Formats: sequence, structure tokens, C-alpha cells
Amino acid sequence: MKNDAALNRLRVWRANFAIVLGSGLSNIVPTDERFERISYSEFDELPRPSVPGHAGQFVLCEIGGARVLFAQGRIHLYEGRSAREVTSLVRLLAQAGVKTIILTNAAGSLNRSFEPGQWMMIRDHINLTGTSPLLGAPEFVDMTQAYSPRLRELFARAAGAARLVLHEGVYAGLLGPQYETPAEVRMLQTLGADAVGMSTVLEVIQARALGLEVAGFSCLTNIAAGISATTLSHEEVLQTGRGAADAFERLLAAALPIL
Repeated sequence: MKNDAALNRLRVWRANFAIVLGSGLSNIVPTDERFERISYSEFDELPRPSVPGHAGQFVLCEIGGARVLFAQGRIHLYEGRSAREVTSLVRLLAQAGVKTIILTNAAGSLNRSFEPGQWMMIRDHINLTGTSPLLGAPEFVDMTQAYSPRLRELFARAAGAARLVLHEGVYAGLLGPQYETPAEVRMLQTLGADAVGMSTVLEVIQARALGLEVAGFSCLTNIAAGISATTLSHEEVLQTGRGAADAFERLLAAALPIL
């Protein structure tokens, strides 16, 4: 079966890390044509992304001597998919032998000191999607340290050594696809969120249920509604994400060798 053959290609790579890329962040992947690429279409259980900025392919490459498996693109609930479908990518990566997953997303900043184009390392999250990939079974997963303290410490150290601005905060995951109203933004700030987006939280739940070590990063692509008078658009998200990719590439180059 083509599914088995493609999964074996991922397994043979024996990646040290898998990195899932959010909207506008695909250009973080090195462009060297020698790196193997495997389309999501090679896997029967992986739905194809329908959102611009999500290429829908794996790229097998090396960064700083570490073997990396990039996943360019993800599925979202707002595409009409279930929580199980949204997290099929995480289960596939676990089947491929991945033990550590680094999740990235494009997010709106709720914290006035976090500016567009900067990065926030996720310390914790608030799941406001109204669902979970663990529905249907009594999987009572401890989410106290959903985002690995060990990885957060090492990434913070690497950011300091590379002289990169790396905030740390709480990410709120909502259903979407509409952006938040000013009243919703004020609510999220009251709840303690620093950034808001439409992905990641379900993937983290699934990853922790599978015993994977998780790190998460938000590319702050815009200021949330009501904080700035600017009209929000997906094109702005993509453009800012492309501009911030260089900083994350430098972070990975500094961090992966010490993780």
C-alpha cells in the first residue's frame, strides 16, 4: 500500500524532531532540492489542507546536525474537520517514530508589549475550541506541563545566545475562521491569554496523550481586534509570517544542536 511505503520513508529518516509549520511559515524550510519531499496525499488518513499558506507536504532535512521532519501545513476545525481529523498529523508523526514535536502557528497579539513580527514561546494554553481529540475514550491526560519545561528552558537559552526577541506567554485556541471581536479580545485578556489563534491546542492534547514532548511557538502576525484600528486579513498574516521566518530559522539553528 502507498500509505505503508510513505510511512516507511518517514521512519527510515529517524528524525530527531518534527516541526509543524503554521500559516505563512513554510519558507522556514531550507530550499535545497536534495531534501526529500513527501506529499500529504501519500497518506490515506491525512486530509489535504485547503487554506492558503499550507503546502501539505513533509520535508526531510538537517539543521545543525539534527535530523528534522518539517510538516508544511495543517488542518483546522474551521475547514469543517473533526478534532480527530485535525490531529491525524500528530498521530502519523508518532507512528513515524517522532518523540519530540515543535508546533508553530500564526497568532494575534493580545499583549500590548508583544509586537507583530515577533515570536512568543507558548508556556500554556486555553482550549476554547469546544472539543478534544480524545473524545470517545476515557483518556484522562495530565496537562499540567503540556509544553515541556525542559524544551522551553533550552529554547530561551538559545534565543538569548542568538540575541533574538522571544516572548513567553499563554495561547488561546479558538474555533475560527472569523477573527475575534474587540469584546472577545478583552475577554481573552481577562482570562490571561497573550496570543490568540485557531490551531495548536488540539495537537498538543493529542501529542501529550501519545507521550510526545512538546514545544510551541506563535508568530505574532497582527495586533488583535480592538487593540489596533487596522482591519485584519489573512494576507497580512501570511506576509508577516514570511517576514518573521528568518528569526525562527536562527532560533532553530541555535537551539536544535542543544536540545
